[in-house]
Amino acid sequence: MHYRTIVISDIHLGTSGSKAKEITSFLKHNSCDELILNGDIIDGWQLKKFGAWKKHHTKFFKRILRVIEKYDTKVIYLRGNHDDFLDTIIPFKFGNISVQKDYIITSGEKKFYVVHGDVFDSVTTNLKWIAKLGDIGYTFLLWLNQRYNNYRMKRGLPYYSLSQAVKSKVKKAVSYISEFENEIICLAKIKKCDGIICGHIHQPAIKNINGTIYMNSGDWVESLSALVEDFEGNWNIVYYSDYSLAEDVAEEEEEEATDLFDMDIIHLKEEIEIRKRTITG
Repeated sequence: MHYRTIVISDIHLGTSGSKAKEITSFLKHNSCDELILNGDIIDGWQLKKFGAWKKHHTKFFKRILRVIEKYDTKVIYLRGNHDDFLDTIIPFKFGNISVQKDYIITSGEKKFYVVHGDVFDSVTTNLKWIAKLGDIGYTFLLWLNQRYNNYRMKRGLPYYSLSQAVKSKVKKAVSYISEFENEIICLAKIKKCDGIICGHIHQPAIKNINGTIYMNSGDWVESLSALVEDFEGNWNIVYYSDYSLAEDVAEEEEEEATDLFDMDIIHLKEEIEIRKRTITG
């Protein structure tokens, strides 16, 4: 499918729980005029500790370059709390790629304010050390979840998200999500927009809250979801599970050894510059 807009967030590249291969495969089969990376794409918190940058994490950015080359896609990378290291360079624009804090998109006759969403999280903004402590526990839960699902897969059982189950059963977590949604829609009103598009809480949603449209793109750790807009201004949530791309992920792994676009993450800017000169030349 080719969409007008695709919004993805919370990929957390650099962590073991990141579904980098799946999002790369998704973008191989779904293109757009405008791609919004709505925060926590790279997990700087984990990379500073015990995270690791894998080759398939780099392949995600190679896919972005291919999308730009093939479709002239405009890419907007919005800073999240886990990739707050971007604060030192934003706003930054190079070719088709723009890195910034927030964004306003026009969809049909409506305007949407796009932001990661941590601005309304008092824990991550005011008590970062508590947030990082919680992040360690969440990382452990994802590690346990991965091994539990390996066990289930060997026995032919479907995927089961332990972390999602825990969050859905904890009243405080449910209350937090509701409060987050009700608070963040205030930003849309402040920005004089009809709605807001965010991420951060890993809960995909499209709903009308007191006359304001609230949309959340979910994540690529648990729900594996994205927001998509067609050319009539209609928005939908799509899930990786809606596609039969398991074989494609396996093919991507086989191609790693002979990939003509193979490069280190530090060469990303150089590759974009070369391509820009080729197009303008």
